[in-house]
Amino acid sequence: MPVNRNALVRYKTIDNCLRNRYRLWTLEDLIDACSEALYEYEGIDKGVSRRTVQMDIQMMRSDKLGYHAPIIVKDKKYYTYEDPDYSITNIPLTDQDLGKLTEVVDILKQFKGFTHFQELSGMVQKLEDKIHVSKTKERPIIDIEKNENLKGLEYIDPLYQAISSKKCIELTYQSFKARSSNTFIFHPALLKEFRNRWFVLGKKKSKDTFLLLALDRIEEINDSDKSCMPFDEASIINFFKDVVGVSVNSGEEPQEVMLLIEHSNAPYVLTKPIHHSQQMVEKNGQGVVISLQVQHNFELEREILGFGDYIKVISPSRLRSRIKERLAHASDLYNTELNKSRVKHFGRKLEARGTVMTNHVYTRKELSKMGSLLHHYKSINELENGKVYAIRNLLNKIPELKVFLLNRNLKTILSNIDENLFLTKALFFNKPPQSNWYVTWHQDKTINVVEKTEVDGFSGWTKKEDHYGVVPPEEILLNTVTVRVHLDDATEENGALKVLAGSHNKILNDHEIELVTGNSIASTVEVMSGGIHIMKPLLLHASSKTTNNRNRRVIHLEFNSKELPGGLEWAEKSVVVHPD
Repeated sequence: MPVNRNALVRYKTIDNCLRNRYRLWTLEDLIDACSEALYEYEGIDKGVSRRTVQMDIQMMRSDKLGYHAPIIVKDKKYYTYEDPDYSITNIPLTDQDLGKLTEVVDILKQFKGFTHFQELSGMVQKLEDKIHVSKTKERPIIDIEKNENLKGLEYIDPLYQAISSKKCIELTYQSFKARSSNTFIFHPALLKEFRNRWFVLGKKKSKDTFLLLALDRIEEINDSDKSCMPFDEASIINFFKDVVGVSVNSGEEPQEVMLLIEHSNAPYVLTKPIHHSQQMVEKNGQGVVISLQVQHNFELEREILGFGDYIKVISPSRLRSRIKERLAHASDLYNTELNKSRVKHFGRKLEARGTVMTNHVYTRKELSKMGSLLHHYKSINELENGKVYAIRNLLNKIPELKVFLLNRNLKTILSNIDENLFLTKALFFNKPPQSNWYVTWHQDKTINVVEKTEVDGFSGWTKKEDHYGVVPPEEILLNTVTVRVHLDDATEENGALKVLAGSHNKILNDHEIELVTGNSIASTVEVMSGGIHIMKPLLLHASSKTTNNRNRRVIHLEFNSKELPGGLEWAEKSVVVHPD
């Protein structure tokens, strides 16, 4: 039985309504939905009659179209599917359909071997497999790669129709980087699939460069009454010619990429080339050298990284450095995993010895980000104020540091020491060799507060930029946890701290300091770049002299869990969010 276009629109609309289990559908609701769909897709504004929708429901229930739709009426009023998983789009192929498809396959197989039909070879086998499964009800012989949860596949057909009929569309789109969606007129030119993800190539305006949009980021597509712009066919055909994947840098010339593939993986690359420009350059004792003529993009990097340690970039140098950097960062993700059984004892060790050191708290990527932010700030201020060796009130001056500095590892360590700790002080200092002077044995006793207020037990008030430094009572100091984050290696030759473990339980006067240091053996706390030194502030310590030419960059953080008495406020209080 022939079915006209309007009837198919109504069947599909009724099917979509009944599949929506979050709403109850009366006959009037279905009539309204069909009327709106016909107006949207066909421009028919006279609506749909009650009898027409009733006949549609009977047709869908029958076997005339092969639907056998299990449509039932609940409470003598609401229409729904008895089977919640049913849809007319899931019905099996009829014998007539299978016969037609078999004829199509037979015709296509006659063209096997012709150059223009080489791309159909895999398609014919997939189609044959579909027919085989439908006829025999057996498992598929071909397992086709698919992602059933991929968003945006419903837009393939309307985009295809728009391109084939040379129409532009109104498109609502939100990229991963955008905070909100944007609606605009779009002129589609080409649908592109890469690794089971779909994209559409087109332009907003004729003078614009081509824009590639991911279908899974499209929110809505509507018809537009504007005419579609003409495209230069050659520019579309050659758009992806010089890239692996879909990321194209407009105007950039391809460059020669030389790769060494280890022998065991060489067959995979030789039988399935990375790019159509691939050429084998040589075979040697290490493996096979191939060349590509491509742009440097994200997909090329990902393809290379997918081979792990079985591939090496020979040239160009920029790509080689980039791959080395990404492999180092990947290794860091494992190297910086905390040993939880070790970390849970940090609090007890700190109370007993007053000092704990641990490396591999920060990845090289985090260190690089922090170093760049600090360098940028210093560069600007050095132009105005001369050389800058210290930055006080650090996270208020460079708030972008916080996300890298207070990373998950540091939060985990702090929560194991005291889950109520919050930040009270943050400063950065950069000690160049020529100014890394000797510091005598002392105790760090000063905390920073907002205003100077006379409170019992607080002494030694000093003005520090926009806040005050003061020595608090012993109770506050005993509760302070100091963390020194090392951006560079700290060694005995590079100004590493010398500490006297266990000397952190009280405030000592000058005579007691001299007595203790004269009768104790100090230890040097050497910390690698990316490591931290945790200590109690009453710990006696001194800076050793520098004997090499290396700078030592350190971020000094102080934490506490006690509020100040007498109306005093911490100058830099910041809540530390605990790891999930």
